[in-house]
Amino acid sequence: MRPSGLGGLLLLGLACLVQAGCASIPLDVRSPELSLVGVEAEDLSVFEQRLLVRLKVFNPNDRVLPVRGIDLEVFLEGERLATGTTERAFEVPARGEAEFDMRVRANAATALLKVLETGRKREGQALRYRIRGEVRTALGLLRKLPFDEQGTLDLDRRRKSDPSGD
Repeated sequence: MRPSGLGGLLLLGLACLVQAGCASIPLDVRSPELSLVGVEAEDLSVFEQRLLVRLKVFNPNDRVLPVRGIDLEVFLEGERLATGTTERAFEVPARGEAEFDMRVRANAATALLKVLETGRKREGQALRYRIRGEVRTALGLLRKLPFDEQGTLDLDRRRKSDPSGD
């Protein structure tokens, strides 16, 4: 039986919407690679610890990556140091990179003190870090790209200024 009239128009309209929606789904998008470039203390009180972290995002894809925000957890020397979310939108060029600042909240003063103590003991050496979370995008239905990266952070490196930080 072949649909006709209003039912046929609705079915045709639905098929067009599904086809258009599927065409905008990028199936070959790989997660970006993030690295921790720097950490600075902004406000260290007994009740609240705020840090400014500088991140680098590398886009391994052949298309621009439209970032709409990032959810982040930061670990230093195996200790969960901070969490944060930014709603700052920016684009990372195809096979390119971008750096930006992000404000995060430290989870506990004891974790921060341990990291600072470890840093003093290892003066001149890099600290091990791990960052994980999700990059929120504007890529059709592919809205979140997870990441989980590890590396080392050189505490002697001076951070470049970025007036547009979060």
